[in-house]
Amino acid sequence: MSYNITDGDQELLQLLQGGSREAYLQVYKKYQRLLFLYAFRKLNNQEEAEDVVQEVFISFWDKCSKLSAEVSIAGYLYRAVRNRALNIFAHREIENKYLESLDTFLESNYESADTLIRERQIRALITAEIERLPPKMREIFELSRNGHLSYKEIALELDISEYTVGTQIKRALKVLRTKLGACIFLHLFF
Repeated sequence: MSYNITDGDQELLQLLQGGSREAYLQVYKKYQRLLFLYAFRKLNNQEEAEDVVQEVFISFWDKCSKLSAEVSIAGYLYRAVRNRALNIFAHREIENKYLESLDTFLESNYESADTLIRERQIRALITAEIERLPPKMREIFELSRNGHLSYKEIALELDISEYTVGTQIKRALKVLRTKLGACIFLHLFF
């Protein structure tokens, strides 16, 4: 027995519950376009809307034999489309949160890595310029900055006057400030 698209849903449901593929095709023809438009209005994405409608019809075929005789086919299908659209929205939200946290993680690690690289480059530049200082000036400067010795302690260790120590450190700082520039020179102290 053949049913047209205009036949009632209850009769189609009875045929579906009996496994009628023809009844299923009639339901598909009757609701496919309407469900697509409904899904598209919700999702604003043609591919997702088409996928949702296809999934709903596959699920409907699998479940139609178990549906109650009082179920409205239209109500069932529209509700299924709405629920799948809500699942897509939830998935999008989770995906967006994941991507945001990934971006934040990558940005902070990139900034940290970039800062470390710059600091290493600056340290290498400073070290190279310190090594270019005359030997005695470099020794005095390194005892002061790296050894954390006072002028008096350096003078005692090297058997020179405190005045000489002070003069050599001032000259070393002047040379470094000139060669390294103000910004990098400040890095020496921080």
